[in-house]
Order: sequence, then C-alpha cells, then structure tokens
Amino acid sequence: MSSGTGRCAGRSCTTCEEKSEKAPASGRSAKPLPQLPSLPTPKSQPKRPKRPKADRDLWVFERQAFGLGYATVAGVDEAGRGPWAGPVVAGAAIMRPYFHCEGIDDSKLLTAEERDHYYDCILDGAEAWGVGIVEVDEIDRVGVSRANRWAMGIALQQLGRSIDYLLVDGFLLPEALTPQLPIVKGDRRSISIMCGGILAKVTRDRLMMRMAEKFPGYGFEMHKGYPTPDHLTAMDRHGLSPLHRRSFISIRTRAELEAAAIASASQTARD
Repeated sequence: MSSGTGRCAGRSCTTCEEKSEKAPASGRSAKPLPQLPSLPTPKSQPKRPKRPKADRDLWVFERQAFGLGYATVAGVDEAGRGPWAGPVVAGAAIMRPYFHCEGIDDSKLLTAEERDHYYDCILDGAEAWGVGIVEVDEIDRVGVSRANRWAMGIALQQLGRSIDYLLVDGFLLPEALTPQLPIVKGDRRSISIMCGGILAKVTRDRLMMRMAEKFPGYGFEMHKGYPTPDHLTAMDRHGLSPLHRRSFISIRTRAELEAAAIASASQTARD
C-alpha cells in the first residue's frame, strides 16, 4: 500500500507539529505512538463510560462527489475557535477509498487516547493530509473567523496536490477556488471532514502540552487554552501570557468571562 503525503505549516508559526516517520498501520492492533498523559478524572464526577459509536455510513458525501465525476475529494475542519489562548489549527485530508477505522467519530466525542489512536490510523490511511496553524498574533490582528479560514487554506495547500471537490464543516470557504459543499455537523457525517478534525485537534492539543512547559502555572496541559474556572483563576493570578488572545479577553467583562468558563466546563462534562 502506498504511503500518503502530509505536511504541516502555519502563518507566523513557531509551534508546528513535526511528523517525520510513517505512521503505524491502521487498526486496533497497530502499535501507537507514545500517548499524551491522560487528564485526571475529578473525584466529584464518576468516570465517563465509553461512548458507543454509531454504525453509520461516513462515505455518503464523498461517494456522491465521486458519482458526479470528482476524482479527488478532500475534507477540512478546524480546532481552536473558542479558546482564550493558543492558535487556531485546521486539518485537511484526502482519504483512500474506502478507508475505515472501527469506532472513528467526531473528535469532540472521543477521549484523548482514542484521538491519538485514530490520528495514527488517519496518517496511514490518507492519500494526502495537511495541517495549517495560525498563531495568536494573527488571530488578534484579523479576528478568529478570518484566522480560521486562513488555517483551512494553509492546510489545503499542505496537501501538496490539487483537489476536485471540497467538503467543509458547516460553511463555504470562498478562498478555496474549487467546487465545495458545506455540511452541517460535517465532522460527524463525513469521513474526510472527520479525519481533518482529528488531525487538527490532536495537533493543537500537543502544541498546548508543549506550551504548558514554556508557560507554567496556567494549566494549558489540562484545558488546552479553553475557558474553565481554573484557567480564569490562573489569569487572575499570573496575568495574560503571550499565548492569550487579547483581542477577545480585553473586550469581555468579568461576568462574561466567568459565564464562559462555567459554560465550557459544563459542556466538557457532558462530552
């Protein structure tokens, strides 16, 4: 089986994920890369049971595109629109027909350990993949929405080949001059978007783990820059780090920040 190509690049990127070796073969028996430390389960909450995975056809939209004559179909998704700190990261993937890795799902519905496993499966099963990173200074300069589109554009460029059709999670990407389809909840319905989302999420989480060593005391290794009560307490204690998005935080009231922290923590508990 021929190996896929993949690259990672970022706009003002200083923290790009490195990948120099071929990923292990797809499947539960594949030997995983060293795993990131698991997050501790709070004593006040029972350990979350393993989420059952739906038995559904994840190739519906790709197959429709093939039927219309499009030979090369890519999916793209992002991670990091909502955090108070850290970059926006996007992932793009062209998967080999008909790639399957048992139990794969939306990155938000997977544990960190599961995401690491599927990340390896995706790298092995992709014809091409790419990751784009837009750093905090650019987010503050142009806003998170434009930064998000930039990251997606970079990820698509890093595929290293032209595509015939693009599947995007939720909205059109005008910067991509190619036929495309926005899919509501595409990260749960399209294998290509799903794989792009997992690439983005794992890459971003690993970057934030490294940044936790550079900027200790903020708990980046735990919350990855997202709003939480502990993150807000750390900002009160230490001030803002170079990773924090001042364009967002500076225009929010204390009450708004507290509400965002509580809402984000509640969502994390539900997922």
